Amino acid sequence: MDSLLDRHLLSLARQYLDVFPTLIIEGARQVGKSTFASMLVADRSAMVVSLDDLQNRRQAADDPVGFVGQLPNGTLVIDEIQRVPELILPIKAAIDANRRPGRFVLTGSSDLLRLQRTPDSLAGRAVTLRLRGFSQGELRGVREDFIGWLTGAMADEPAKGIPLPADGVSPRFPWSATSSMTRENCVSMLSAGGYPAMALGEKGVRNAWLTSYIQQVVQQDTADVRRVTEPLRLTKLLRLLAANQAGELIKARLANEADIPASTITDYLNVLTTLFLVDSIPPWTPNLTGREIDRPKAVVVDPAMALSLARVKPASLIPVSGEYLGHLLEGFVAEELAKQRSWSSVDYDIYHYRSAGGTEVDLVLELEDGLLLGIEVKTTQSVLSAHVKNLRRLRSQ
Repeated sequence: MDSLLDRHLLSLARQYLDVFPTLIIEGARQVGKSTFASMLVADRSAMVVSLDDLQNRRQAADDPVGFVGQLPNGTLVIDEIQRVPELILPIKAAIDANRRPGRFVLTGSSDLLRLQRTPDSLAGRAVTLRLRGFSQGELRGVREDFIGWLTGAMADEPAKGIPLPADGVSPRFPWSATSSMTRENCVSMLSAGGYPAMALGEKGVRNAWLTSYIQQVVQQDTADVRRVTEPLRLTKLLRLLAANQAGELIKARLANEADIPASTITDYLNVLTTLFLVDSIPPWTPNLTGREIDRPKAVVVDPAMALSLARVKPASLIPVSGEYLGHLLEGFVAEELAKQRSWSSVDYDIYHYRSAGGTEVDLVLELEDGLLLGIEVKTTQSVLSAHVKNLRRLRSQ
């Protein structure tokens, strides 16, 4: 990379660092956490120390208190903190002794709260940001906020003189239902993915990079999370999830197909979530308890990774046949909305919907005021009434 792309989370991270003693930046390997942390402290008195370095790990293990206290008046950035979670308690003690804002920036390629060896959550002493791969806006130099725009359009409708329907629920928006994006454009966008090395790299090396990336994460990083998992089974489970991208998570079926004991399938799924390789989309129901019981959807976080794992060639998606492009696109939309949520002007949670009667809506967004937004993802170039029938059913219910 000759130049660094702007990350939309930087402004929020700077605000947090001015208020909280510790900022934790979490995300999958190679999403740019180290670069992000360096950009974050570029105008501060700071030191960046990576625990991927063997010598630094030894120093941290031999003298954790001294390691944590080596920059008392600046910002100490500890990269890949999950390598030595024993540093957490000395960091906690240092914060309790001096709660000055911006003391520590911790980055991690695993969800610290899920690690078996994490001795403390730093609750009340730290705030956490999830850094994901590049969003489409970041790649294009545009700060995108689809839900902020959408709710703004809804608020502006009466002023534009566009009447609301009789039920007053679903305003008609003054947009055109056409797009210049072709199926080829869509496939190209999905196959590029959002990892910096992928999105900005050459097409010819992408699959080799992904294959190596998956192998290294599964075989090496899982030891930081849970030692009982077997890499071959974990890889097989990841491939099954990619083949059923954005599909409902049926644990018994996955356990059988991946040859994983039913009693440990949840542990294997938790490893993939902890390593930020897979996200879960919970079901939406009016009953809050039901959201915890019903089946979530599972999404491999990056579309290019899903393609590689499922062994699907991008060129095979261009002909208008098969359903995989639809599943891939649905997962992509969910992940883009998850990225935008971090900087959106509107707070929202992401769900999916499926009723006992078979009504399915790809994504349901619940805003902080209780407003629901339903989203259907289609790969067709035509917009038909049948495409929104389930949205109408959800509205009526």
